[in-house]
Amino acid sequence: MIYLDNCSTTKPREEVVEIMLKALKEDFGNPSSLHRLGLNSEKEIKTARNNIADYLKVDNKEIYFTSGGTESNNIAIQSIIRKFARKGKHIITTKIEHSSVLNIMKYYEFLGYEITYLSTDEYGYINLNEFKNALRDDTILVSIIHVNNEVGAIQNIREIKNIINNSSSKPSLHLDGIQSFGKIDFSLKALDADTYSFSGHKVYGPKGIGGLYIHNRLKLSPITFGGGQESGLRSGTENVPGILGLGEAVKILSIKAREERERVQELKTYMAEKIDAEIEDIRINTTLDESSSPYILNISFRDVRGEVLLHYLEDKDIYVSTSSACSSKGTEKSHVLKELKLSNNEIEGTIRFCFSYEISKADVDYTVDVLKSSVKEIRDIIRR
Repeated sequence: MIYLDNCSTTKPREEVVEIMLKALKEDFGNPSSLHRLGLNSEKEIKTARNNIADYLKVDNKEIYFTSGGTESNNIAIQSIIRKFARKGKHIITTKIEHSSVLNIMKYYEFLGYEITYLSTDEYGYINLNEFKNALRDDTILVSIIHVNNEVGAIQNIREIKNIINNSSSKPSLHLDGIQSFGKIDFSLKALDADTYSFSGHKVYGPKGIGGLYIHNRLKLSPITFGGGQESGLRSGTENVPGILGLGEAVKILSIKAREERERVQELKTYMAEKIDAEIEDIRINTTLDESSSPYILNISFRDVRGEVLLHYLEDKDIYVSTSSACSSKGTEKSHVLKELKLSNNEIEGTIRFCFSYEISKADVDYTVDVLKSSVKEIRDIIRR
């Protein structure tokens, strides 16, 4: 099997599975309980929180566990909006955000907030002058996807933050970091974001667990209420196996991330150049330099139906996606690819390849060979 759908989800590392099994069998106590089993679980959660804080080089009190990226984005964005509602009702985001952000924005538009959606260029990068001009005295929040989940564009967050600091309103900055966490090299402190969301199953950890960084200067109120877990921000009995699995995944990343990232970057470039040389009528929608994620390669094959090509590859035990997994079952064309000004022909023929540390050069060679024959067969049918 060649699995190239790692933006949708990753295969948990063996070490992650082992520590989760231990948690299910042995460390199953409720962390809120006062007996030994509960205290052991609480101690393990603290270790996992420290692993993540150390990886991001932030204070462990700034890390909160959630059920995943969608909840993290909701807590951050909605809590910030509610906190600063009296200051203004203007929010800035981009047209290429994940649905977990765009659908929040639609909801608050319904409630009377004004949302500015920034445009992008043909590779998914916003125009900083447009952003600067969009800031107003009543702007309370800027929400930006750090790495786009479909084409891999890395936004210039440092410059975005500099512009915010020089503005009159100085709005809060939230980063959707689901595809940047563990995948690109950055300093969260240097970016100086107020909030940053991340997810376990994108970094070889389990599903159903994620996290939210909140800068200690920002005091937020919860959007759900209960027993007061996670310092009152996210109530509910903690997902101990998930938290420990995420902590272990991040512990491994702290050792292996750089080496894996450099190797994957080489494979991404190699694959893009090989496809470009061997298959005609394509459009590479991802930049091949350091301005995009090394883990994401998005390519349009003209006169090819992406879903058909996906199943051709699946028949050869190669797994890819046509767009974001969170929206791929819908009938709407990708809003990201529309924003990149791709033609309908190109949008319909788009495939997203997402790499992992397990992919080899031989895997890439085999995948391109299958792609080449599959694209030819599909085009022979369509072009008749």
